[in-house]
Amino acid sequence: MEKKSFVTKEQIEQIVKTYPTPFHIYDEAGIRANCEAVKEAFAWNKGFREYFAVKATPNPYIMNILKEYDIGFDCSSEAELVLSGAVGADGEHIMFSSNDTPACEYKLAYDMGAIINLDDITHIPFLDEIIGDKYPEVMSCRYNPGGVVTMSNGIMDNPGDAKYGMTEEQLIEAYRMLKDRGVKRFGIHAFIISNTLTNDYYPMLAGQLFELVARIEKQVGIKFAFVNLSGGVGVAYKPDQTPNDIRVIGEGVRRKYEEILVPAGMGDVAIFTEMGRFMLAPYGELITKAIHEKHIYKEYIGVDACAANLMRPAMYGAYHHITVLGKENEPCDHKYDITGSLCENNDKFAVDRMLPKIEMGDYLAIHDAGAHGFAMGYNYNGRLKSAELLLKTDGTVKLIRRAETLNDYYATFDFGEYGDKLIR
Repeated sequence: MEKKSFVTKEQIEQIVKTYPTPFHIYDEAGIRANCEAVKEAFAWNKGFREYFAVKATPNPYIMNILKEYDIGFDCSSEAELVLSGAVGADGEHIMFSSNDTPACEYKLAYDMGAIINLDDITHIPFLDEIIGDKYPEVMSCRYNPGGVVTMSNGIMDNPGDAKYGMTEEQLIEAYRMLKDRGVKRFGIHAFIISNTLTNDYYPMLAGQLFELVARIEKQVGIKFAFVNLSGGVGVAYKPDQTPNDIRVIGEGVRRKYEEILVPAGMGDVAIFTEMGRFMLAPYGELITKAIHEKHIYKEYIGVDACAANLMRPAMYGAYHHITVLGKENEPCDHKYDITGSLCENNDKFAVDRMLPKIEMGDYLAIHDAGAHGFAMGYNYNGRLKSAELLLKTDGTVKLIRRAETLNDYYATFDFGEYGDKLIR
């Protein structure tokens, strides 16, 4: 599969006249088309809702686009709760899924009417201290099946080593405890593997969870309102990978639903998803400019972005495809490491990558940076976070987050008498 940037060299040359590189840019048309595809894939389920994982791309402009499609927000912190409330999400459209949660964050989620998804059975007595006996009508629990999960694309994960969720025995006891506290309707949530490139993952997980809730509903005498399949549906970062087909995935979940839940008299259970990566990653790019070249034991191209703008490659060697804008049809006959300016040797966007000949001033589009890109940024070496731009459906560009300044970086310091000596 050929990976094409959604922006051209000519577009970027115009944009940089106002917004210098590096910056993240998002494709509104692509985001909207994907929202439509997801809703269509699960239209068979009356209660279906995608709860976008805010941690992936916490920007109110992006969130407002998603909100137009009745998408809710999966939050894991106070900041994400506040942001969701700021864009007008009500409690029904907020899922609070956190772990090792401070009391103040549980209190905020409760006050906002968010659906609280408990990570551990010990959080129930912890919650008692916060809300007393005034439990909400709907609550959810997170399940960890343990063991090792192997998918057909070779991705493996080990839920048994993960810090998240409860065992089945704990889960059953947690539902009993919540029932005793007056909770009327229940949900279950499970996230066991990341970035799968197979249409079989969601149906496999759905089958496991459907069988589990059918057993628990009968055993504990409770009513399940929803099954939350969480995230895990991945994107094709490499051009030779086949993207997931969300419509095929939705149909696979439907078959499991009709095979397991409908005969159990649970045909009114809603399906929820939390696909931060799938919803946004392909529709965001990090645009950076080649500013240095180095010829030693290897060939290096230094760019004006660094791991502070996109840390996934430095953090765990993640692959992000790179397009040299304007040279899409030239042969990839040069081998480069594409590097940033941090004082760390892992600050590389690509290692031994075959690309067209890169000249100083060329613009590089780093693909699939729309989720867990800007959001994971940091200020090591005093590097400042870049701007975020939205390429609107009419072709215009909107600044949706300005670039940080030195004033922002210094704002939380107490310089005392030295403050007036800062060059800003």
